[in-house]
Amino acid sequence: MARAERLMERRSGGSSHAAAGLINHHLQRTTTAFLKPIKRRSKRKTELRLSRFTLIPTVSCLLLAGLVTTGCEKKPPAATAPAGPQGLPVQTVTVAMSPVDQSSEYVATIKSRRSATLQPQVSGNLTQILAKSGDHVTTGQVIMQIDPRQQEAMVESQRATERQKKALFDYDTIELERQHKLFEAGVTSRDAFDQAQQAHDNAKADYESAQESRKTQEQLLAYYTIRAPFDGIVGDIPVHVGDYVTTSTMLTTVDENKDLEAYIYVPTERSGDVRMGQGVNITDNNGKLLEKTRVDFISPQVDSSLQGILVKAPVEPSAELRNAEIVKADVVWSTKPMAVVPVLAVTRQGEQSFVYVVQKANGMAIAHRATVTLGDTVGNNYSIASGLNAGEKVIVTGTQFLVDGMPVIPMGG
Repeated sequence: MARAERLMERRSGGSSHAAAGLINHHLQRTTTAFLKPIKRRSKRKTELRLSRFTLIPTVSCLLLAGLVTTGCEKKPPAATAPAGPQGLPVQTVTVAMSPVDQSSEYVATIKSRRSATLQPQVSGNLTQILAKSGDHVTTGQVIMQIDPRQQEAMVESQRATERQKKALFDYDTIELERQHKLFEAGVTSRDAFDQAQQAHDNAKADYESAQESRKTQEQLLAYYTIRAPFDGIVGDIPVHVGDYVTTSTMLTTVDENKDLEAYIYVPTERSGDVRMGQGVNITDNNGKLLEKTRVDFISPQVDSSLQGILVKAPVEPSAELRNAEIVKADVVWSTKPMAVVPVLAVTRQGEQSFVYVVQKANGMAIAHRATVTLGDTVGNNYSIASGLNAGEKVIVTGTQFLVDGMPVIPMGG
């Protein structure tokens, strides 16, 4: 009986207390009628069978009545509103106008105003190399030595000749003074005095010639010692001790890493746009800005091999700029305001570039794909030549998940 009551409570949800009471009353009466024949089983077996058959239809009818009552009184579930499309949260920035340099990029070479290639002025075998590549040397410092022994012998021979000529000159000087006194005293003739004067003059000329010859040989001897022409840094040394070098042999270089200049060749079609004081931005191969400078020299001639105009711009020495280094030079022609957007906002597909712009459609924000034409980079931004207007909101996050017309939830800008 208790089980039947629980079943009816679950079926009806406790909504009809009257029906539950009626069912309990009938169940009690039926149970009493069912238990009495069991006590008198020996006497009334036939009546028990009839009671069992009578109980089944009765219980079935009562359960059916309870289910019908419960079904009639059960409240319908509340209807739920269908869910709308969900947008993707994105960060945005507002397109602004910024001044952008209109420039052209050219290859430039850094050159020092004080750069020397050392070649010997004499021939011979190298006996010493007293510096190595990268050494900092001072003016007059010895870098290499060529075997000077033959030239040293020539210098000593010339010095001996000079001493000989000097001795003869000294004798002729004394003889001239003596002949002058004798001539004044009337002891010797005018002819003897003139001969002494001539001998003196010849000896003097010979002595002076020997002096100059000795100086020439000493100067030539100095060429066997290779010295630094100025303060600087020693470059590559391709020769070795024992090599025979001539006047056409390149020994090394010495560069002074200051007073640097950028050599830029501008095509002839733009030669009319170049002017003194024009801005030049020096960058490395990765686009990193190394220095801002200005044009201080424009060649009046066209280079026949490159068909360009040589333009120079001074460069301050630094650890990033060295003599003979190849860099990039952006020659700035003009500056004008342009729309700029972060690099992360731009998506590329092949040769096409586009951004996603937030627009309103049916009362909700969507991502609209806009094709743009890129200009020069400005820091971490792209300048936009066409395709965007100032004030538009550009999406900068989650662009890889966006498609044209997709709902979004702007979070910034």
